[in-house]
Amino acid sequence: MANTNAPFGFRQYRGTGSAPTFEQTVRNIAYNNGTAIYFGDAVVPLNTGYIGQATASTVQLAGIFVGCKYLSTSQKRTVWSNYWPGADVASTAPKVEAYIIDDPNAQFVAQAGGTAIGFADIGANIQLNVGTGNAATGISGMYVESAGTTNTLPFRIVGMVEDPPGANGTDIASAYNHVIVRFNNTSTRANGAGPDGI
Repeated sequence: MANTNAPFGFRQYRGTGSAPTFEQTVRNIAYNNGTAIYFGDAVVPLNTGYIGQATASTVQLAGIFVGCKYLSTSQKRTVWSNYWPGADVASTAPKVEAYIIDDPNAQFVAQAGGTAIGFADIGANIQLNVGTGNAATGISGMYVESAGTTNTLPFRIVGMVEDPPGANGTDIASAYNHVIVRFNNTSTRANGAGPDGI
């Protein structure tokens, strides 16, 4: 059965922590950051101390974005949201709190791009692509592609998703299959030189 092209970003698979928080940490998004950040997006540390959405040229990540809290100017109240809409805050006080997973042992499920990723790719490093996030659901459109040996790529492939048989993403011979990845190059695990993880 062919897989469906329906990327969803990086979905928590396992890690040191446990549900529902999975060792989340708090970072901040600049109030005037006009780029939306979706649930499951990879994020990067910026030289301002804030975080922003990762791009396909990213080499080092801050973690995976899983939500935020901010004082909404349109709703006149504190909003807890699974995505940052890219506006709706008037100033730096109070800050936009972002929740990210940066556990160096965390593993995530992600969709492959237009080329299937197979068993021979386990152990390879891999790049992300941004895709298009969904403003209605707040879910990321990120996916992974271009497995290789470049040591500065943000993720490493550690497995395939094959269960339950016949489910979307479990056909590892077809494009858009689902793979299990872990951090390879983050501020907590740089350039593949960190611990092997779980």
